[in-house]
Amino acid sequence: MSEDLDELVRASEEYKNNNDMLLSPLIHSVVKHYEEYYREKSQYAASDVLGMLHPSWLSNLEDAFLWIGGWRPSMAFHLLYSKSGIQLEANLHELIRGFSKEDLGNLSGQQLGLIDELQHKTISEERKLSEKLAIVQESVADTSMVELSHVVSELMREQLVVHEEEEKKIGKNISKKEESLLDLLKKADDLRLSTIKEILRISTPIQSVHFLIAAAELHLRVHEWGKNKDALLSPHKWSCQTINDEGTSVRNYQNHTEMLDHKRRKMKFFFRADLES
Repeated sequence: MSEDLDELVRASEEYKNNNDMLLSPLIHSVVKHYEEYYREKSQYAASDVLGMLHPSWLSNLEDAFLWIGGWRPSMAFHLLYSKSGIQLEANLHELIRGFSKEDLGNLSGQQLGLIDELQHKTISEERKLSEKLAIVQESVADTSMVELSHVVSELMREQLVVHEEEEKKIGKNISKKEESLLDLLKKADDLRLSTIKEILRISTPIQSVHFLIAAAELHLRVHEWGKNKDALLSPHKWSCQTINDEGTSVRNYQNHTEMLDHKRRKMKFFFRADLES
């Protein structure tokens, strides 16, 4: 992603009127990288949806702002309007003199209308997914889960082995919820990608370049700030351990992290490569 950012910044600095055709291949290339990322994510999510909903390579800061395994689609509009306002203010003196700059500070009335329409549509789709997520989350306390938790707790209190039948019921219940989460993750990622594409469709090529620069800068810097914050806090954290009912240490978090399955680690390296490329 950093390599894409460098190319985008270079293109914005070298931009001259009427060379929009030169920007199209670059924009297409960046969009293709987004598509590749979500395609890879979808493949790994099929076998580890829980891992993709809360990726282990994200910082605590990034994790705090996750919405169904990624960024909230409506955030793209806040990014667009924020950058537009910044660039409009920076070029205000030139605008007063009758000169305009081809960036996000120069969105036309027609563009603003289309963006507003897209924003309303995106928020509507976002709400539908959020409502479906709430239903899935609430299903953790449905009758079957409560009954199973009681049966297994009784067996444990009596120091008996959990029967194979109960194990199958537990696996079936959790798998069903994971299937629902996988469907939601796919739809959320589709909405994220389609939102980016639609914003770029409405924007001029040079405006698209400025939008993609802002998106990449925000993504990279928040990731960096979050990792730095985690590194500063880690020496002062109390021991991150899982505790059982008796208060006995069960396992160290770091050891658990090292035991993540092979596919999740591969996705982590893919993501890192994407950040560095």
